[in-house]
Amino acid sequence: MKKIALLVITGLTLLACGLVDKAKEQGVNMYTVSQDKELGAQVAKEIASNPTEYPLVDSAANPELYAYVYKIRNKILNSGKVTHKDDFNWQVKIIKNDTVLNAFCTPGGYIYIYTGIMKYLDSEDELAGVLGHEIAHADMRHSTRQMTTMYGVDAVLSAIAGNKEMIKNISASLIGLKFSRNHETEADSKSVEYLCPTDYNANGGGKFFEKMVAAGNSRTIEFLSTHPNSEGRIENYNAKKAEYGCTGNKDYKSEYANMKKLLNNIKTGGFGGSVIIRR
Repeated sequence: MKKIALLVITGLTLLACGLVDKAKEQGVNMYTVSQDKELGAQVAKEIASNPTEYPLVDSAANPELYAYVYKIRNKILNSGKVTHKDDFNWQVKIIKNDTVLNAFCTPGGYIYIYTGIMKYLDSEDELAGVLGHEIAHADMRHSTRQMTTMYGVDAVLSAIAGNKEMIKNISASLIGLKFSRNHETEADSKSVEYLCPTDYNANGGGKFFEKMVAAGNSRTIEFLSTHPNSEGRIENYNAKKAEYGCTGNKDYKSEYANMKKLLNNIKTGGFGGSVIIRR
C-alpha cells in the first residue's frame, strides 16, 4: 500500500509540474481573479511606502485634477466593454515626475500615470487611449500571465502573503514589465474597443504613437520602451476603429489644456493617497 501511495503522490506531483510548465509555455494564467486583486493591493502598498521613487500626487489637495482623470476612467469603465469592471479596484494615482513619460496598471486595476506623459499628450482622447491600453493589460490579466512565466506560482503567493522582499522584487518587475508583442496588440485593440461606445476618437492611443513618429522618437519614452514598431501600431488602431465602426470624434483639447494648468500647480499635502471617486 505504501508503494502504491508513493506512486500516486509522485504521479500527481509530476502532473502538477507538467501543468505549470505547460502554463508557462502557453502563457496560461495560474492565478485567480482574487489573487490578481491581492497582488495589486500589495504592490500598491509598496509604491505608497516609497515616496522618493514614487512621489504620489495627493488627491485630497488636488481634487479637481483627480476628478478630471476619474471622469476619463469612468467613461472607459462604463463603456460596457471592460470584463472585470466590477471585480477590480480601478483606483487612479498620479506620480509627480515630469521627466518620466510612462503609465502602468498593476493586477487588480491600480492605475498609475506620470505627470510627464500627461504633459506630453495634447488632448483628452489621447490620454483616454493610453488609459484604455493600461486598463486592458489588467482587464485581460496580462501581468499575472507574465508572473506565471517569470516567477511561478509560489513566489507570487509569497508576495500576496506579505513577504516584503518578494513584494519589492515583483513590484519592480510589474512596473517595468515587458509584455509580449501579442499582449501589446491585444491591449491596443482593447483600447479602441473600450473607447468606441464613447464620444472620444476611439483611436486616441494611435494619435499618441503618431506624435512619437512625427518627433522622430528623439526623446526616450518609457511607455514605449517595450512597445516596438510604432507605425504598425498606428495602423492597428486605425484599422480597429474602422472595423468596429466607431463614430466618436471628440478630443476635448481645450479641456485638456486647462487640466495641464492644474499639473503646473500641483498642491502638496497629505501622504499622496488617492480619494476613491465612485463610478
